[in-house]
Amino acid sequence: MRYADGPGAQCEVIVGAEVERVWGLVTDIALPARLSPELQQVAWLDGADGPVVGARFEGHNRRVNMRDWRTVSEVIELTECRAFAWAVMDVDGRYGDPVSEVPGALARWRFDLTPEDGGTRVRQSVVIGPGRSGVTLAIEARPELEEKIVAFRLDELRGGMTATLEGVKSLAEAGR
Repeated sequence: MRYADGPGAQCEVIVGAEVERVWGLVTDIALPARLSPELQQVAWLDGADGPVVGARFEGHNRRVNMRDWRTVSEVIELTECRAFAWAVMDVDGRYGDPVSEVPGALARWRFDLTPEDGGTRVRQSVVIGPGRSGVTLAIEARPELEEKIVAFRLDELRGGMTATLEGVKSLAEAGR
């Protein structure tokens, strides 16, 4: 699996709560910062106070043995109670030239919700690339290990998605 191919990962969970309740959780951009091992803090930008296509928010991230970093994300899809997606950009140029436009995103994230048996199937997914990221820096340092580097990063992201989805499930079901 090569970075240039736009590799991705996804995780899903069945939540014993109605779609509207789950939707309120997955569109709360502050929630993953409480649940994710990497994302630490988020805030809407430019006066936005909730998700609409084109709205931007910044995220502050932390990983062991790495300097903290900031990204800016833009909402690229929003279908009420069905889909919420955003593209993540390296506006500060941590990994190369600064990127503030969606086509150069370092990742695209999304939640998809589907009503199922009185509850909700929640799928979180990510596609990494095409923009430069920490993965591209690692690949440039050790090109012979590209497939292992990509697989390692996707495993890390799956771990974060699992933590986020389990948190969403717990909160949604506790609120019933």
